Amino acid sequence: MLLTKSYDYIFTGAGCAGMSLLMRLISSGLISGKRVLLTDRDEKTRNDRTWCFWEKGEGFFEPVVYRNWKSIGFFSSDYNAQMEIAPYCYKMIRGADFYQYCFNEFNKHPNIEFITGEVNFINSGNSFQLYLDNSIIDTSGSIVFNSIYEPSPPTAKTLHVLQHFKGWLIKSATDVFDPGKATMMDFRVHQRHGTSFVYVLPFNKREALVEYTLFTPSLLKPEQYDNELKNYLSDFLGITDYSIKDEEFGIIPMTNEKFHFRKNGWQIGTAGGQTKASSGYTFQFIQKQSQAIVDCLLAGKPLESIPSTPGRFRFYDNTLLYILYHGKLPGDKIFSRLFKKNKPRQVLRFLDNESSLAEELKIISTLPTWPFLKAALKQF
Repeated sequence: MLLTKSYDYIFTGAGCAGMSLLMRLISSGLISGKRVLLTDRDEKTRNDRTWCFWEKGEGFFEPVVYRNWKSIGFFSSDYNAQMEIAPYCYKMIRGADFYQYCFNEFNKHPNIEFITGEVNFINSGNSFQLYLDNSIIDTSGSIVFNSIYEPSPPTAKTLHVLQHFKGWLIKSATDVFDPGKATMMDFRVHQRHGTSFVYVLPFNKREALVEYTLFTPSLLKPEQYDNELKNYLSDFLGITDYSIKDEEFGIIPMTNEKFHFRKNGWQIGTAGGQTKASSGYTFQFIQKQSQAIVDCLLAGKPLESIPSTPGRFRFYDNTLLYILYHGKLPGDKIFSRLFKKNKPRQVLRFLDNESSLAEELKIISTLPTWPFLKAALKQF
């Protein structure tokens, strides 16, 4: 069946990327008089994820920042530090708050239609057909933004690492947290599964989100995540009397595959390469891409003219991903050297792909030379 209704903008996937871009299109006035279709398989009402990122000043989604911290901790067997990161601020946004905030705005615009269903693309040469469940959506004359990630067919050089995590929102029976200090990475947990760390985001003296995170090719058994969280709370935080108020689980793909902006419409979010291959950070890269698209449309320029991320950052990411995937160096040792021998603001700027070449060379010089040199040569 063909859905004959036509749209000016079609968004396949109502996650962070699709909603961020649509919110910026609304703010810019670009959807005025336009028909917009937003699709997703889910209603987007659950608190299914948490986004953490650092930012200078107030950002576009400041109204839904749940908590923020100006001091972040890094802990490992080699290096421990509580770091002040001004002018940056470490921020957290809850998925449920983000979705509600966006839909409250979407509902003010009757020209935005949200439909749930399974989205599929059927490719035919240089064109594609878009299906929603068993119906074909008319895409003629539409700008299609797709954020549904489908891995490319693997090749001999393709690396896929999963960032997977299980988090508990706990409430302790006593005052144990400093709400002004967040733990960004705690590598003191064992590394037998691969690169593993915990981050702790305190909301007040008794409540915090405690998240166990791994960079490995495969997942653990469900009970293993729970055991590691229990052990961390008792062994490192000294917390044994607590209740679990909520929990979350997620998987973020980290890969060196080459992403294309132009494919099945325009690729955004993780589908468009906005997940950093070496760390999994995504939220701020989505915001940058969204604003670049809006600026391009406002200027009346073709979307093809949006500059891509400088290739050297992809090179850095792929080199580190190669090292982690092949176990050439333990991940905890790499990140320890990174924070121990460089100022935190410089590291954050580097991880944001906003550093200068001179800064990057300085940071790279603090890492183990021979393993990184051999891994870098593999990228050519």
